[in-house]
Amino acid sequence: DSVLPLQVIRSEPCGICGSRIRFGKAAVKCRQCQLLLHPKCREQCPSPCAPRPHHHAWPREGVLADFAPPTPPLVPTLVVQCVTEVETRGLTETGLYRVPGAEQLVREWKRRLLRAGGALPALGSVADIHVVCGVLKDFLRGLKEPLGLLIPLTPLPGAATDIPDDAACSTALRHMVSKLPPANRDTLAFLMLHLLRVSCSPHCKMDVLNLSRVFGPTLVGHGSANPTPLAIMEDTPRQCKVVARLLSLPSEFWRGFVGMEQENLVPT
Repeated sequence: DSVLPLQVIRSEPCGICGSRIRFGKAAVKCRQCQLLLHPKCREQCPSPCAPRPHHHAWPREGVLADFAPPTPPLVPTLVVQCVTEVETRGLTETGLYRVPGAEQLVREWKRRLLRAGGALPALGSVADIHVVCGVLKDFLRGLKEPLGLLIPLTPLPGAATDIPDDAACSTALRHMVSKLPPANRDTLAFLMLHLLRVSCSPHCKMDVLNLSRVFGPTLVGHGSANPTPLAIMEDTPRQCKVVARLLSLPSEFWRGFVGMEQENLVPT
């Protein structure tokens, strides 16, 4: 059998319904992906995970390149799978990326995905799509880049967004993106294409301005390695402005880095 019956010794959330499985209660766990759930929720779980080749677990933290595949496009499988799941069933959800998922489930799924390495469990069993959005945001926030996240704020793109001429600003941002480390550049391109699709969904009600407010502090670093609380507060509007400007660049620019349609990035 692909599932293992057990008795819970530490209260944990069910991977299907999100309700806590109390101490001493019966539960089942998938032998392949380690998904823990109530016995009654087993029928709602997708088909048992197919056996996958062994992968080493990813580090709990690191720079983006630590999670990227060995061949281009250098987009971590975790990012691809979260984005694919969101686009499969989330583009009709109001407030996508703005509405938070249950914090406990976000932490649990992030831990499970990092432990699985490249052999990721199916996210179709996560009932709330906002939890998947939360996993993606939490993964990006947890990266240990030199200045914190995907893009440093200085000298570019922070200064680039202050260029009054739109064409010159666009040119400066394109140059900045092209100089990013390959994994950062490819992942940023993949995310920009995804966020543009989210912004075009009338159901999500998440335009470029709303998305830039959510992802500015997540994707853009600070002007110094150890910013003060005042610097963090002052950087936030500029971080949002950077993401808004990046989302104004044409899709063709971003596709030049990813090099293929999204469905071809999904791991098989």
